[in-house]
Amino acid sequence: MPTFFNVQAPKWGLGRSGALVLALLLVYVVWGTTYFAIGIALQSMPPLWMNAIRFLCAGGVMLLVALWQGHALPTAVQWRNAALVGALMVFFAMNCIGFAQKLGIGSGLMATVVTTMPMWLALWTRWGGERVPLTSWVGLALGVVGALLLALEGDFSATWQGALLAFGAPLCWSVGSYASRKLTLPAPAMASAAQWLVGGALSLVVAAWVEPVGRLADVTAKSWAAWVYLLVFGTLIALNAYLWLLQNASAALAGSYSFVNPAVALLVGVALGGELLTGWVFAALPLIAGALVCILYGPLVLGLWQRNVAPRLRAAWAPGSRQRQM
Repeated sequence: MPTFFNVQAPKWGLGRSGALVLALLLVYVVWGTTYFAIGIALQSMPPLWMNAIRFLCAGGVMLLVALWQGHALPTAVQWRNAALVGALMVFFAMNCIGFAQKLGIGSGLMATVVTTMPMWLALWTRWGGERVPLTSWVGLALGVVGALLLALEGDFSATWQGALLAFGAPLCWSVGSYASRKLTLPAPAMASAAQWLVGGALSLVVAAWVEPVGRLADVTAKSWAAWVYLLVFGTLIALNAYLWLLQNASAALAGSYSFVNPAVALLVGVALGGELLTGWVFAALPLIAGALVCILYGPLVLGLWQRNVAPRLRAAWAPGSRQRQM
């Protein structure tokens, strides 16, 4: 559940499972809608400035919330760890996407490349000694294929510089996600504040270097409204939910948003942007649903199969059984 609210699952009356479902819904649905919001914001807002002021504002809000909740400021070690996570997830990953699009990478390729993030995260998790069930690997593969089908109508054009940055974005995000699971960090609200302030400050330095600040005077009210949505829902709510998932769910489940978000974004585009569905959608959505089933319930289904179905099949196909049937 979002650390912004600083409550435990029982206070919501949800229990741990209910809190997990709530966090997943926030990450799936809200982040899926941010694709549409980012497009509106970028109509008149410079991308680096958009990220810089978004995360500086979000970090400032979270710092006030953390202090109000009575949390101590991070220690030197916690600042170092939070700075590493913020640099990877906010500065490098977010701005890799912005630079990739600026260098001409197509939206279809970008959406497809981002779906590799949970694969990278699961790989780091496995190398770190944690067990990743086979059913999770199957689910991740199904999710990538489903997202690839969704992206078939997109633009797959790219420059080699843009392609490198596009692949760097999920790589940096996955390393930052894994680091946040392993490193010693302050209390959740304070950790979010530190990560976002560092990432936003780094983005501010680069934005001041490559994007004229005077361009902010030309930002329209519509783009500012989209930016506010990204700040409140995309960052303060959904990103906090994702950070909570990293600490309370498997790496595969936490990363499953990356192939669910394109489906949500497509439905938002149909509802608000007048986009039309194609036949690929109806092939992709069952694959994504199957991916979620494998990640959420794969071990349970596999266990039931091994205990109940497999022994009966082996007994039915045993030589003695076939002779009796004859």
